Amino acid sequence: MERRNNTNVPYFILFGLTDSEVLQQFLFTLFLLIYLITLLGNAGMILIIRLDLQLHTPMYFFLSHLSFLDLSYSTVIIPKTLENLLTSNKNISFVGCFTQMCFFILFSVTEFFLLSSMAYDRYVAICNPLHYPVVMSTRLCHTLISGSYMISFTESLVNLLFMNSLHFCRSNVIYHFYCDLTPILTLSCTDTHDIEMMIMICAGFNVMMTLSTISFSYISVLSTILKINSSSGKHKAFSTCSSHILGVTLYYVTTTFTYVKPKKSYSLGRDQVVSVLYTMVIPMLNPLIYSLRNKEVKNALIRVIQKREDSKQLK
Repeated sequence: MERRNNTNVPYFILFGLTDSEVLQQFLFTLFLLIYLITLLGNAGMILIIRLDLQLHTPMYFFLSHLSFLDLSYSTVIIPKTLENLLTSNKNISFVGCFTQMCFFILFSVTEFFLLSSMAYDRYVAICNPLHYPVVMSTRLCHTLISGSYMISFTESLVNLLFMNSLHFCRSNVIYHFYCDLTPILTLSCTDTHDIEMMIMICAGFNVMMTLSTISFSYISVLSTILKINSSSGKHKAFSTCSSHILGVTLYYVTTTFTYVKPKKSYSLGRDQVVSVLYTMVIPMLNPLIYSLRNKEVKNALIRVIQKREDSKQLK
């Protein structure tokens, strides 16, 4: 990577979202607020799940990892974006750019497979409740998580190796607010057809594999819910899935729109807006989606606060 850095461009320039100083100041304030809410929301979710023993179940095990992923890939993107909006120096080193890209792929692809694992968990809980503790064992949960990270790490490494073979001999200005695959490909003066095909195949594999699992799980769940006689039973069963369905819809629509398409379909303004949604807005919303609609999380928060108050009184 260093050798290519020396023979081509020493660094990239992140053009960002706008060149208007007034709009940059507004976006800096907005993104900083979003990032702070993301940090507090996701870190708080992880802490509550860790402290409350009643949340030590497969569903909340996966939810804590979802919060970790949202926290991680937001941190990969937002701090550098805030720096670029606040200062006139919009440079990012060659190594720094590819490192950002590599970690973003790692965390975002892992989230695809984590969401499908969460859907399978809901399928077992609703369609096979008596066998749930046996099927969703600690071993299976850790296997699903480990497998998600292994697949995403492999894809991230493959992308890095392919992208590192590119030559950059024209412009070094990336017309985006972070180092994403498509904007970097547009700068290359070598043929990128094979890399574009590889990206589309990987993205298509991720979407098809995970979406098929999610679709099967929720078709089975819906079929089971419709067979429940009582309306309260139907409402309770559906409420355990509604938050996850909303989270899946937001994430899949935005990421699929961005990556499962050829480079020639890339549109600067449109893709930047969509990128803001899945790199900043969705990680901020996920803790709200999974907590505000979840009585168990609310009750756990109350128990944690109550324990804290009780411990203060004992002192």
